[in-house]
Amino acid sequence: MGKGRWNRMQPGEYPDTHNSGTMQTRRSSNRLARETSPYLLQHASNPVDWYPWGGEAFSRAKREDRPLFLSIGYSACHWCHVMARESFENNEVAGILNKHFVCIKVDREERPDVDSVYMGICQQLTGQGGWPLTIIMTPEKKPFFAGTYFPKTGRAGMPGLTDILITIANLWETRRDELYAAAEQILSDAHLLHKSPSGDPDRHLLDKGFRELAAQFDSANGGFGRAPKFPAPHNILFLLRYWQMTGENRALDMAEQTLDAIRQGGIWDHVGGGMHRYATDARWLVPHFEKMLSDQAMLVLASTEAYAATGKIRYRTIAEECIAYVLRELRDPGGGFYTAEDADSPAGEGAYYLWTEEEIARILGLDAAFASILFSLTPLPGSEKHASIISAAGPDPVLLKNLGITEQELISRRAGILRRLAHEREKRPKPARDTKILTDTNALFCTALARAGRVLGNPSYTDAAACTLRFLLQNMRNGEGRILHHSGGGEHAVPGFADDYAHLVAAHIELYKATSDIACIKEAVTINALLLTHYRDKEGGGFFTTADTAVDLPVQKKEWYDGAVPSANTTAFENLTALYRLTGNDVFNEAALECARFITGAASRAPHAVTGFLAALACSPLTGNTQDLVIAGDPANAGTQTLLAVARRQYLPGLLILLRPPGKAGDEVDTVFPVVQGKVPHEGKATAYLCTGLACLPPVSDPQELVNQLSMRDKKNRPLNKG
Repeated sequence: MGKGRWNRMQPGEYPDTHNSGTMQTRRSSNRLARETSPYLLQHASNPVDWYPWGGEAFSRAKREDRPLFLSIGYSACHWCHVMARESFENNEVAGILNKHFVCIKVDREERPDVDSVYMGICQQLTGQGGWPLTIIMTPEKKPFFAGTYFPKTGRAGMPGLTDILITIANLWETRRDELYAAAEQILSDAHLLHKSPSGDPDRHLLDKGFRELAAQFDSANGGFGRAPKFPAPHNILFLLRYWQMTGENRALDMAEQTLDAIRQGGIWDHVGGGMHRYATDARWLVPHFEKMLSDQAMLVLASTEAYAATGKIRYRTIAEECIAYVLRELRDPGGGFYTAEDADSPAGEGAYYLWTEEEIARILGLDAAFASILFSLTPLPGSEKHASIISAAGPDPVLLKNLGITEQELISRRAGILRRLAHEREKRPKPARDTKILTDTNALFCTALARAGRVLGNPSYTDAAACTLRFLLQNMRNGEGRILHHSGGGEHAVPGFADDYAHLVAAHIELYKATSDIACIKEAVTINALLLTHYRDKEGGGFFTTADTAVDLPVQKKEWYDGAVPSANTTAFENLTALYRLTGNDVFNEAALECARFITGAASRAPHAVTGFLAALACSPLTGNTQDLVIAGDPANAGTQTLLAVARRQYLPGLLILLRPPGKAGDEVDTVFPVVQGKVPHEGKATAYLCTGLACLPPVSDPQELVNQLSMRDKKNRPLNKG
């Protein structure tokens, strides 16, 4: 390729994705054709007689005395597509399923409550989980078999689906009592797992969580544990806040190395922006290619916070490129954001993202040699065209040293190369998009947008967050004012879960922090009241996933684990803490303490499993790392805006900034935020009032004096950002 010599990086083993299952003739459609979920519609022409989750399937199973076969997946899941091609599109497998079982397909993103319960069962029985999730259970929805992907016929020590189905069909006829007994024991064990003792959240839990993450840290490649590698941005958030709180530099180093490795690896889409789901290798080179809205939101939150903590432009760039990708590719013209982009495209898994040296040489011409210095190519194992994934050849400081050019020249030339590749890539068939608009993931991305708008000083992000929240409030409520998880076009509406309420509250709180618009907090309080009324566990603390009216699951799940995104209980704890600090309402404080004790008790043996909660705990009153700042002044006044801007630039995760305007607007704020009462401009100038707990500093009007006061409240010997 010109005079450049491409560095080919080998990530190690990768599963063969080119399966040879025979595709059989499809019938016209099954009951899934009436659904709105893109994932369910993908299976509408399977020969399997699929039902959606609901009473029709359960009634038939009881009436015909058949076990239920439950398959759970999502549209962007590569191995879900593989199992569909091998088995669910195969007439032989479909014949066995249709004869002996009542078959149910569930979109895990549309029904996270169903997925959470049965994924917990799978992990309980097998010690692992993933998608596609395969469950076989009694007509009463009591599971006795669980697994994930199965090939049509056995291979490499893995049982085949046809053998499993025939064996269970025979057991159902000959040893049914044993299957029922097993199901009862499984559910009994599941109920016990959900009843953990409460614990006391404190600084020791943070220290233990840090030690556990440090023990799992991959010092060579960044990230935690072995392949496959998941980004887990809430790990980064916790480490940054732990560093801010304690001055433990290793926490900052781990956070930065992980974020840098993600940005340099093939898990990052260098051409189009955005992050793939996870990496199959330890070096972050070969991804599973699906892109999820929720993952983009978490990465924006982590990179924005890293920029706030360090001031390093490369972290700002991650957030900006990630947001640009979502606004360009996942935004619905009518409002809201789509759920995901598929791993597969018409040309095969990941084909949209792959390149050959010959293609790059043709597109870039003389610049191909320079591109070979900036980027490396990692061959995708099993690719018929020997196509490769692009990753960065090294960090920018190393590239600058080797090339002997300025940083601006590097940025400009790299951007030009990537623009040309992006233009060429637009000609390819794109991966399918899952066009569901879900309340929880949309609200989570709004939180990321609002925070990025505040920290990066970009009001367009804040405006996008506000616009999307208005869309959600207008379109994701039922006639009673309750929140919907998915509108489903009305007929297929899915009632809201605790995650929907919690993330919607969080987004409004974050939007208030960016805009000082008190209407955001009023809306947050209203939505939070519904969460407290219908989801709160008044005995054990925390919040159930489903409302008090939900009846169609064998276990009422109360999630504490922070998976790809923080749990509803983690988000609710953070919300309740903020609302208590804002309003002084003891109901919020009591619920926050109950929630924290529930999570602490459940995670006491493995705090690294709740790093989202640890990140929230690290800047909560429970650890004493909070500051309340009231700025009294006219928001139209330059002095007021200067004080707000100075305060928002500091990296103090526990800092809560409230604006008290003069006149009637200030009187209205007083009724919502008692902490601002009596705070007025001094001598006609915008004035800042900083307090920690019951101790307050003298009011100041000079921006530098405010910086000095905030610096006194920082826990480390580190100067704050004065820029």
